[in-house]
Amino acid sequence: MATSRFVGYLESRKNIAGSACGLAGLALTFAGAAGPLWPAVVVGLYGVGALVAPPERPPLPAFPDPSAQLDEVREDFERLGGYLAEVELPPAAAGRLTELTALLAALLEPGWVGELLAQDPDGVHALSRTVRQDLPEAVDSFVRARWWTRMTPGQEPPERHLERQLTLLQEEAERLTAGLREIEARRQETHTRYLEDRNR
Repeated sequence: MATSRFVGYLESRKNIAGSACGLAGLALTFAGAAGPLWPAVVVGLYGVGALVAPPERPPLPAFPDPSAQLDEVREDFERLGGYLAEVELPPAAAGRLTELTALLAALLEPGWVGELLAQDPDGVHALSRTVRQDLPEAVDSFVRARWWTRMTPGQEPPERHLERQLTLLQEEAERLTAGLREIEARRQETHTRYLEDRNR
């Protein structure tokens, strides 16, 4: 522990600045300007350099790579697909679910779309929330509510809520897709302007 602190100080800005000032003191000594008090001059200049050096900056925290996060979401999406395959849904809800999962699969497909999505932390978060929380909860709520509806008939069918939830999730995924499309269009326009400016 003490050794690592010592090595850390040797590499610190304070030691580097102090050493540079101490070397200046040695130069003054060899030039004859320090006189017989040259050790005090060297030590004093080292201390001044160490005091005026900027403080050490703490290292930035290491955040997970967005592309690695997308890989985890892809794995979770595959697990979610296995769960959804076991759930029996009414035809209308099943159709909406198929459309939604197809759109999610397209967004999560490795390639340029995934690379573009990895540059949008909000998009990655929204997609992760849909796959890991919103979609499984919507389907699970339907399954549980359907059982209770059998026990107490006459209530609003749970498939209506499921269809509405799936529609809202699809609209959210479509907004994400539109945002990515817009980013790509802006990138294309920027490249076109760059080529036009280069050819002038």
